Amino acid sequence: MKIGYARVSTKDQSLNLQTDVLKKAGCELIFTETASGAKTDRIELAKLLSQVRKGDIVVVYKLDRLGRSLKHLLEVVAQLNEKQVGIQSINDAIDTTTPQGRLFFNISGCFAEFERDLIRERTKAGLEAARARGRKGGRRQGMTKEAEQKAILAETYYKEGKMGVNQIATEISVSKMTLYKYLRHRKVEISAYQKKQV
Repeated sequence: MKIGYARVSTKDQSLNLQTDVLKKAGCELIFTETASGAKTDRIELAKLLSQVRKGDIVVVYKLDRLGRSLKHLLEVVAQLNEKQVGIQSINDAIDTTTPQGRLFFNISGCFAEFERDLIRERTKAGLEAARARGRKGGRRQGMTKEAEQKAILAETYYKEGKMGVNQIATEISVSKMTLYKYLRHRKVEISAYQKKQV
């Protein structure tokens, strides 16, 4: 069974283009949603993931409709793969029911993980070097190099979504208030719920 998923970012946008294409592709059931790309809570996507069965194929107009980031997209595809469910993107000509399509996603996942590891390695090396040098002189204008390195690390951990803000603050040895300052400095979007916790 082909199951479609369509998403727009705001209520001002129309789902018609996506749903029309999905119907033409043979989708018998279509889940539609209005949610921004960065929003983590997608009720209709969660319903889709809970209802798909072995042999089903999830169809989207474009891959960016499905995942809010490369990491999230790969996680969704991994869930579907575990259930032996394929995924097709009409506009991107991606089809994980074929060996070539599966290879594409496996390579993408490797590069995403490699990039995260490199960021962590560079940041931790920078922090260790800064600690070894120690602080000299008076207070600098703006953020110190060590603070900049911690801000990068904070951004990486926060975007991964595997640790809460308290865990991240402990991991990089700063207070929660300082962590939020670092995230704002890196222009990271902080969810409304987490802002209330500040």
